[in-house]
Order: sequence, then structure tokens, then C-alpha cells
Amino acid sequence: MRRRYPVIDVEKTGQNIKHIMQMRGMTVKDIQSFLELSTPQSIYHWFDGRNLPTLDNLYALSELFCLPIDALIKGNREFGYRWIKNAEYRRIIMYYEKIVQNSAA
Repeated sequence: MRRRYPVIDVEKTGQNIKHIMQMRGMTVKDIQSFLELSTPQSIYHWFDGRNLPTLDNLYALSELFCLPIDALIKGNREFGYRWIKNAEYRRIIMYYEKIVQNSAA
């Protein structure tokens, strides 16, 4: 069986960033100011799925939202770093997924 190459879903990632921003009570202007962008157009392009934030901007957004970068990015990869077998880590992931589900509801 051939392993599928993981791909980032640009549209879902943009919508996820928008959703997190709204849940935190932030505006596009807040994001623009934090990232020191001259115009907000790139942020709207993320939301529309036209392009992704740069790696530097993803790193900064993860700091602003207090989330790991993986929580910002959406794609076709099922969560599961196969090399991690630690039961404590799996329990933390389970709690994290429940928090995300509850906050989305």
C-alpha cells in the first residue's frame, strides 16, 4: 500500500485561523498590528484560502494564540505521529481534542 503524502488544505487552514481569531475576540487589525503588516490584505487572503501565512507568520500566530503551529494548520494528515508511543502524550492529545471540540460547539 502506498503511503499518501500529507498536504495542507489552504482554505481550511485560513478558516481555522479566522475561527481562532474570532474565538479570542481579536480583529484583523489586531493581527495586522501584531505581525507588523502594512496592509490587512494578506490576512484576508489567508481567510479566503488564496494563500498561506509564511512560516514566520505562522510561528508568530502560534505565539499570539498560545497554540502550537500544528493546531493552526489543517490538512489531510490524520493526527498521529507514529513514533510517539507515550501514554501520557496520548492522554494530553485526547484532552486537547476534547477542548477543541467543546470550543467549536
